[in-house]
Amino acid sequence: MSRKSARENAFRLVYEYVETNERNDFSKSILCDGEAPDDVAFTERLYDGVLENFAYLKEIVERYSKDFAFDRIYKTDLAALLIASFEILLCDDVPEKVSVNEAIELSKIYSTDKSPSFVNGVLASVIANREALIHARADH
Repeated sequence: MSRKSARENAFRLVYEYVETNERNDFSKSILCDGEAPDDVAFTERLYDGVLENFAYLKEIVERYSKDFAFDRIYKTDLAALLIASFEILLCDDVPEKVSVNEAIELSKIYSTDKSPSFVNGVLASVIANREALIHARADH
């Protein structure tokens, strides 16, 4: 497995969480079964990170998804946006460009034809406001 596959596993888990509002470690164990320890760790880091920071990430996605209420965003797009926002704002070792490209690829595979541009636009706003978002979070 690679980081790309690990990210896709995290995407599936976050999607399930968005749909059910419940953490599912059983699904995680199935998705990660037989994978390299580094890849399992990356999947867990993304999944756990999104869930632990869900309220913060939700607020960010809501803020920058112009004209779309959070509950009306396609769940697949939402999962991709939550993971990429987590990486951009809270993971110093993942390049922003990689986060954006991977989120766009996931939306191309799992969502609508308009989703990649939507995801790209939201994430461009997150990147443009990254420093302010990090400082505002630190002030809480």
